[in-house]
Amino acid sequence: MTSTAQAHKSGAGTAHPDHLGHVIFIAAAAAMGGFLFGYDSSVINGAVEAIRDRYHVGSAALAQVIAIALIGCAVGAATAGRIADRIGRIRCMQIAAVLFTVSAVGSALPFALWDLALWRIVGGFAIGMASVIGPAYIAEVAPPAYRGRLGSFQQAAIVVGIAISQLVNWGLLNAAGGDQRGTLMGLEAWQVMLGVMVIPAVLYGLLSFAIPESPRFLISVGRHDRAREILAEVEGEEADLNGRIAEIEHAMRREEKSSFRDLLGGSFFFRPIVWVGIGLSVFQQFVGINVAFYYSSTLWQSVGVDPTDSFFYSFTTSIINIVGTVIAMIFVDRIGRKPLAIIGSVGMVVGLALEAWAFSYHLVDGKLPSTQGWVALIAAHVFVLFFALSWGVVVWVFLGEMFPNRIRAAALGVAASAQWIANWAITASFPSLSDWNLSATYVIYTAFAALSIPFVLKYVKETKGKALEEMG
Repeated sequence: MTSTAQAHKSGAGTAHPDHLGHVIFIAAAAAMGGFLFGYDSSVINGAVEAIRDRYHVGSAALAQVIAIALIGCAVGAATAGRIADRIGRIRCMQIAAVLFTVSAVGSALPFALWDLALWRIVGGFAIGMASVIGPAYIAEVAPPAYRGRLGSFQQAAIVVGIAISQLVNWGLLNAAGGDQRGTLMGLEAWQVMLGVMVIPAVLYGLLSFAIPESPRFLISVGRHDRAREILAEVEGEEADLNGRIAEIEHAMRREEKSSFRDLLGGSFFFRPIVWVGIGLSVFQQFVGINVAFYYSSTLWQSVGVDPTDSFFYSFTTSIINIVGTVIAMIFVDRIGRKPLAIIGSVGMVVGLALEAWAFSYHLVDGKLPSTQGWVALIAAHVFVLFFALSWGVVVWVFLGEMFPNRIRAAALGVAASAQWIANWAITASFPSLSDWNLSATYVIYTAFAALSIPFVLKYVKETKGKALEEMG
């Protein structure tokens, strides 16, 4: 019997939980890892200029401190799956919560620049773990009838985390009289900004004790009775629980462990489909999106915006990011992945080109001329909106769907690694590039946004409405 037939027999596709609110709580608790992912990624935005001033570092060294967390991200993402398979999804979440907490305390109380960088790596490792374990856990616990909607909690939590970090930074800066190095609670304001993450980190750890282990993991270690209890809890007592357990066991037996060797082939080392995945990941980052979340306060201050206002604009950009993400969630299954990616690319080209034009003007009394200043501000929000409603969501959907079953896990790992590397390249290079020529930097990002259009049209195949077995 096929797994699809088994799913129908067990009622997996139509099972509804007796207590949907409880299932939503479980998914939301797991998505707290995504919230911390977004929060920790973006909170450094409020500390960049203060770190530069306190430790008297140039743009290149500063960029390495900001970007070094991405090394931890890559390691955490690469190891989270194996850790979760060995000790369980919940234990993996608890480890991530501890690392987030330690990173927040260490970052708030650094002795020197080197240990601030170390705590950034620790936080990055936790981000990498959360980026893998959250979506995997939600997919394994969610009733099939609700899997898509509950799975979207992770991305929603990430963009909310980014927005909240900017709002907290703005509030703390106001409390410190507009000075990032002003005194708050016996520390400098930027230290408090980094330390506040202790609160959601501890909450994440506590919530992990309130949610059940994944039935899939429990079955893999022979704890069938406990798995049956949790399935009853999340899918309802009326579901064919024995059938569901048999279905999960059958799926696990059929799974093939893909290896790096399976990706090789073609004329350029990797199979063509793997290069397409790498290309999507690289284009997603090379349009410069993380400049908007890591450096936006610094960017606005560099063209004469008051520090408090620059923090507020960072917050409004994050709100636009949330709006765009919601739009993508609504339309990704309606109009398809490719059309959404093309629409996003065109919008990003317009936004980035206008920013490049505005930043090409000389500062007057330390500020952009009024017209160019407003154009730059509006264009930055346009860019983030079009990124969020397209590439921010669509790339992850593509990467989850586009590869053949036999190589999906390994290919997704390579593409995700390419994304972290591209993220690091942009994050580490921006301060030096902006010191050289801010307008030219945005011309480079505009060029990548423009090149993404023919890339999608020629090489990316639509995956909307296709079974995973049809891919590749």
